[in-house]
Amino acid sequence: MKPIQHILIAMDSFKGSLSAFEVCDALKKGMVSTMDVMVETIPLADGGEGSMEVIHQHLGGTMVSCEVMDPLMRPHIAQYLMLDDGTAIIELAQSIGLPLLSIDERNPMVTTSYGFGQMIIHALHRNCHRILLCIGGSATNDGGCGMAAAMGVRFMDANGSTILPCGNNLNTIQTIDLSQLDQRIKTCSFSIVADVTNPLCGPNGASYVYGPQKGATSSMVETLDQNLSHFGNVVKQQLDIDIRDIPGSGAAGGIGGGLMAFCNAKMQSGIETILDLIGFDQHVYDADLVITGEGQIDGSTIYNKVPTGVAKRVKSIKNIPVIAACGNIGRNSNKVYDAGIDAIFSIVPGPISLDESMHGALVLVQDFGMRLARLLKALEK
Repeated sequence: MKPIQHILIAMDSFKGSLSAFEVCDALKKGMVSTMDVMVETIPLADGGEGSMEVIHQHLGGTMVSCEVMDPLMRPHIAQYLMLDDGTAIIELAQSIGLPLLSIDERNPMVTTSYGFGQMIIHALHRNCHRILLCIGGSATNDGGCGMAAAMGVRFMDANGSTILPCGNNLNTIQTIDLSQLDQRIKTCSFSIVADVTNPLCGPNGASYVYGPQKGATSSMVETLDQNLSHFGNVVKQQLDIDIRDIPGSGAAGGIGGGLMAFCNAKMQSGIETILDLIGFDQHVYDADLVITGEGQIDGSTIYNKVPTGVAKRVKSIKNIPVIAACGNIGRNSNKVYDAGIDAIFSIVPGPISLDESMHGALVLVQDFGMRLARLLKALEK
């Protein structure tokens, strides 16, 4: 085996346990304690929560605070990132993320994306010309109508009365009035940074796939789906834009579709966008081995999540080993081998509970780093 002199660690977070920064640092600490080798860390994200922090570390910029409404229309302080080139990075979870609500408060029938629209307007006030929207983890299922209302769009019922849309009342929308839409939206470039391909409605749409994790019961899911379908029909009739079946229109409770309809936003792969933004390719040229991973690796990992996104990019540049580390190896994990990952390892050394593994993740990652370093040293002999 060729001697390994430069290792690149490019990890996502272990959700609910460790941030991407903590995972990378612990893995590096374990490896360098055992092996005399250059170890470089690149914390990563795929467009969901934590993406803004990752981009901030690599590119700098200014964190901007603003007061917006949370999913239940309560005042809340959110932050977004302004890069020096006039690009704003807005993470949806900052304003209308599910973690902002208690378990008892989670109800996509009544939550609204209004605060997310307020963040967009705040960024426009700072003269940004490009906005990257990381839209993972929403608490809403309103098709982005609340967001649009904050940007000046008026939604009216059959009586001509203006309504603030939420999941429960999308079916009352009869007229969409764009006359008060902030005109700066037309001159700003909007990109949706996500890898969700779900359509707006139907069995694979926003309501059925993601509604339950936001607190929706089975009866709520059916209503929410019907209401999104009604909204999609009104958009088609009045704006001549059919967002119902566009891949990604169902992202974040339909916010993907709302951004397409009202901001002419384009979908971009989350991990591909972030790899490009941070200049990931330059780091690969010097590496002899890449270690990537996330909390769980299974069959769904092939859908442009961090581990397979990294592996594909690395193998397109040079033929070096890519190892994946995770907390749990799930079903159909062997699919990731076709994406360029050469081996998968769990950081868990033996049978322990999920609670134990999550609370002890920092030590587990560090110990795994030591064991992996010993293996690499043995292979070099």
